[in-house]
Amino acid sequence: MRGTGAAPRLGEAEVGRIFREESGRSVAALIRVFGDIDVAEDAVQEAFTIALGKWPGDGLPPNPGGWITTTARNRAIDRLRRESRGRELLSEVAVLSPGTGDSGMPEEARPVEDDRLRLIFTCCHPALSTEAQVALTLRLLSGLSTQEVARSFLVTEPTMAVRLVRAKRKIKAPGSPTACWRNTSCPAACAPCWPSSTSSTPPG
Repeated sequence: MRGTGAAPRLGEAEVGRIFREESGRSVAALIRVFGDIDVAEDAVQEAFTIALGKWPGDGLPPNPGGWITTTARNRAIDRLRRESRGRELLSEVAVLSPGTGDSGMPEEARPVEDDRLRLIFTCCHPALSTEAQVALTLRLLSGLSTQEVARSFLVTEPTMAVRLVRAKRKIKAPGSPTACWRNTSCPAACAPCWPSSTSSTPPG
């Protein structure tokens, strides 16, 4: 019989549910650190794969969100170290380092700064069409797969994949919201970084 202090065991479906609930916070936190949506998404997906192998046997960690973010960040760092373009991003990792007040607590158990509001505003950048805003929000904040987002819009998965890539490319461009995420003086919502409604750039 397991002791009362043992972590609850869970199946793959439960791991998936927890990840869906927590992934938006982790993706937002990693975008703040690395300033790159694709790096954040890929790292969180890697953390999900690792969790599928560990959590059913080891049990749920005390702070799933902290575990996901810490694991994803470490995977992103490992990946960037192997890439020449990643060396410039690694200097920003300290942004996510916890304060000294939590120094006695394991990193994966510490609270994760919630950047989801910032990510919501980024996804709803007026340079994007309403459809692209909704699709990107579902993908990045709701934890839906590209296939699930495509099903919501009644389009094929390849079509939706292209739309998401185009949307991310627009908000990754110089002067876009993600370019100022790591600037601590920038307002959390990044609304001042938006172009005016009279911008000549058509939404897409």
